[in-house]
Amino acid sequence: MVKQRDTFNERPVYTLSEISKSIENIIAKTYIKPYYIKAEILKLNYYPHSGHCYPELVEKENGKIKTQLRAVIWATQFRDINERFIKITGEPLKEDIGILCLATIEFSSQHGLSLHIQDIEPTFTLGELVKNRMEVIQKLKMEHIFNANKLKKLPLVPKRVAVISVETSKGYSDFMVTLSQNNWNYRFECELFPSILQGDKAIISISYQLDMIAKRKEQFDCVVIVRGGGGDVGMSCYDDYQLASKVATCPIPVISGIGHSTNETVTDMVAFENKITPTEVAYFLIQQFHNFSIQIDELKNQLLKKTDEILTDQEIYFNQIGQLLKYSSEKWGNKKMKEVDLISQKIRFYTSKMIEGAKNNIIQAETKVKLLHPENVLKRGYSITFYNGKAIKNHTDIPENGEITTQLWNGKLQSLVKKHEK
Repeated sequence: MVKQRDTFNERPVYTLSEISKSIENIIAKTYIKPYYIKAEILKLNYYPHSGHCYPELVEKENGKIKTQLRAVIWATQFRDINERFIKITGEPLKEDIGILCLATIEFSSQHGLSLHIQDIEPTFTLGELVKNRMEVIQKLKMEHIFNANKLKKLPLVPKRVAVISVETSKGYSDFMVTLSQNNWNYRFECELFPSILQGDKAIISISYQLDMIAKRKEQFDCVVIVRGGGGDVGMSCYDDYQLASKVATCPIPVISGIGHSTNETVTDMVAFENKITPTEVAYFLIQQFHNFSIQIDELKNQLLKKTDEILTDQEIYFNQIGQLLKYSSEKWGNKKMKEVDLISQKIRFYTSKMIEGAKNNIIQAETKVKLLHPENVLKRGYSITFYNGKAIKNHTDIPENGEITTQLWNGKLQSLVKKHEK
């Protein structure tokens, strides 16, 4: 006996399982073969204990999720897909990458609608990375910042280095060892700014540290970003616009050494300088020191050479001056000697004249003195009268009856004074 279906408002009522079974049958009849579907892995949802993977796939438009659908990759298929993905891309399946998958569309009463992924094409993911890279490059060029960091000036001796890396990274260790053990004993001052170096979190982490360094830009000569090796998928964060623009607009030169040997990332392209490995970055910095050292040696040699040239020129010049001075001195000396001889002759002549004149004057003076001598005066009939030993000049000097002495040329007279009245 067939059970009669319930109705409501004259319309049949179905159970949930009946609707679910109907949908399952319709999908099974409609989607009878697998389809190639392109999407982006929002979340991987891999469970190591079972080996199964339940990715959440999305399609975005203008950065917003347009469609979202659950998928499943059973353990056996996931292992094969992941191994092939690693072999071609160098990295395992991960979140936030575009994929092209081969999947069947299935519906179950318990789990609902899902995509059962049978295969994933790794080359498509690589192509998506290239496409994204080209879009980011074009955007940076349109904003006129693509070459901004390359226009920065690296100091002649880049001694103070801000390092963005992880302390436990082999790349960081290689970089520091190479710097510290250089053959010329150059000394660098490095400060580590720890950062995640892979995946979407690396974009935020590295960008943050670049901002921190920019705030202390006066303390550093350059920034280096170093990490160990990785496949192209693992490097996709370095093609991100946000990170590449931070590097491009960094106020001091950025040198990248993020460990890849194939295509350059956009971050490499916009950096002041990019090297394949952290060790090569260290060699680059050491070479800057060495280049400066060579310039100093060349300048020193040029200075010594120029000094020798100047000293030689000056020696020749002073020798010439010495010879000229010697010749001039001799000539001048001869001239002066002649002048001295002439002056000496004149001095001797005038001296003789002066001595002769002086002698004549002395003779004349002696004659006058002799003529004026009292004895000669007395001889001429003159006499001198003394009173009390003093020559008499006035008659008032002699008293009445005073005894006076009269000196004649050939004798003396003694007399008594008699005064007469007028």
